[in-house]
Amino acid sequence: MHPKAWVMWLLAAVVPAFTVRNPLYLILVLGAAWVVYLTLGRTTVGASWGSFVKVGLFFLAVSLVFNMISTHVGQHVLFRLPAAWPIVGGAITLEAAVAGLVNGLALLTILIVFATFNAGVDHYQLLRSIPAFLFQVGVVLSIAVTFVPHMVWSAQEIRQVQRIRGHRFRGVRDLLPLVLPLLANSLERAVQLAEAMEARGFGSVADSVPRRRVLGLQIGLVGALLAVLGGLSILSFFSGDGWWGWAMVVGGAIGALMILGAWGRLSRRTNYRRVPWTWRDTAVVATSAGALAAVVLAQLARVEALTYNPFSPHGLWPAFDARLGMALLGLALPALRGLTGPQGEEPSTGPAVGSGFGHWPSPPDGGGSGTTEDIA
Repeated sequence: MHPKAWVMWLLAAVVPAFTVRNPLYLILVLGAAWVVYLTLGRTTVGASWGSFVKVGLFFLAVSLVFNMISTHVGQHVLFRLPAAWPIVGGAITLEAAVAGLVNGLALLTILIVFATFNAGVDHYQLLRSIPAFLFQVGVVLSIAVTFVPHMVWSAQEIRQVQRIRGHRFRGVRDLLPLVLPLLANSLERAVQLAEAMEARGFGSVADSVPRRRVLGLQIGLVGALLAVLGGLSILSFFSGDGWWGWAMVVGGAIGALMILGAWGRLSRRTNYRRVPWTWRDTAVVATSAGALAAVVLAQLARVEALTYNPFSPHGLWPAFDARLGMALLGLALPALRGLTGPQGEEPSTGPAVGSGFGHWPSPPDGGGSGTTEDIA
């Protein structure tokens, strides 16, 4: 699937995971992301994120237990602890357990959504899709995101080697032969990456840009951001001047985008291999946009079904809107396609051939727009 389609899917899945506290909607988002993750989990990339799913389950259990023993409010009492015990003493209620379960469910949903996104997206193709003015930030983010799968793969290899040598992992004390080689391997990979980036000229500029132009863009960007900040301040503190506030916010945002676009044109780049956009990508973007729009409109309309409070007099069963639920079910659409292509090949887990770093001058004959390939 196209990286931009994955980004749209991530945005549509993570917004309800962060903003909605209704367990029914969280279960729908979690189920859709889990189905997509299972579709991708048969690959090495997907399997490397299985540990983070276990971490999410651990935090779910911790949130449940902690909320039960720290919140002693509710009508349905499960059991009681001695009142003389500090903090944990008192009634253990069903409402407190449900509230802790909802908080842990939200965290588990966020972890599985990001695990699914990282298991499915091609990080190098995603890096090529980043706007030109953010190419340095994109390289750093790509390195940070791919660090986790590489670390998991290294840990699995080191553990297999230690087992072949007869070492048994029975407790915390037996982890030293795993931690030390993993640390040394990570440092060695970091040094190799730094040398490769320096050898490819990452961060160097062949065509000098006038300093006045750069300074003008910086001043303009600061002014646009100040306009956005001033508009938000007017909207927050002066309710009678809403039009002025919105005008400053919209004008500042448009100005910032224009300045960033001009800044990006200073960094010329060429894509050697473009990812085709298919009708499946259009379908995923459409369903994701529909789910995102449904959640945003429900938030603006202040629909009570998005909120849930087990301690309220409305009862333990949360409200539910079937239309919003159907929109969130559209997040499972990427699972209908699968990960492998027509030849059964998986997405690349390394940089494509012919990629490199740096700014290179334009050809003397004017053919092409120069290259700035920022692939880590």
